[in-house]
Amino acid sequence: MTSAVPTPRTEDAPQVAADPAPRGGRRSLAAALLLGAAGAALALLASRQSWAHGTAAVAGGDFPLTAKGSDVTGVPAALAIVGLAALVAVFAVRRTGRVLVSLLLALSGAGIVVAALLGANDSAALDDKAAETSGDAAQRISDLSHTGWPYAAVAAGALILAAGLLALVRGRNWPAMSGRYERDGAPRPRAPRRAPDPDRPEDLWKAIDRGEDPTREA
Repeated sequence: MTSAVPTPRTEDAPQVAADPAPRGGRRSLAAALLLGAAGAALALLASRQSWAHGTAAVAGGDFPLTAKGSDVTGVPAALAIVGLAALVAVFAVRRTGRVLVSLLLALSGAGIVVAALLGANDSAALDDKAAETSGDAAQRISDLSHTGWPYAAVAAGALILAAGLLALVRGRNWPAMSGRYERDGAPRPRAPRRAPDPDRPEDLWKAIDRGEDPTREA
């Protein structure tokens, strides 16, 4: 005896293909966050370290002087903060705004690289300190030496630059903070209004209040 109920065909069921984009988007998002945060932290740290040492000739002999990164240039620290703000802002904007913020992030990293390279062999900050210490405006620093911290700032800028370039290339696949609150402008379908029940007087009166004819069939 055969059954009249047809056997369901599994091959007719719609197949949902796995979309690799969200997973790739999450990976690039995590990489950009890691690169940007690490670069900003390293740039701020390098700005507080000693970049150059030297001595100034004073009445009592040679006086040792040290110049920190912030004494040489304030650009890396300032751009590190700008980069952090841009990294957060990437998730708050979409489309063109995200491209512009990503570009700002990349430019912040590039600016740190350039400023750190220019300050790696700079002696102006120590010359100013030597002149102030000795009381002689013509005094210059002697026994000048530099540390490796300027190149740590260069590496920090490269990390932020990489985060910005990654945001420019892959940022379109990243989620946005405000996505669930935005409307796409498409008209929302209205739920069909049911016809008033003739056995319920309150439904008839509500239909009349709405300007409808309760005697018309739906």
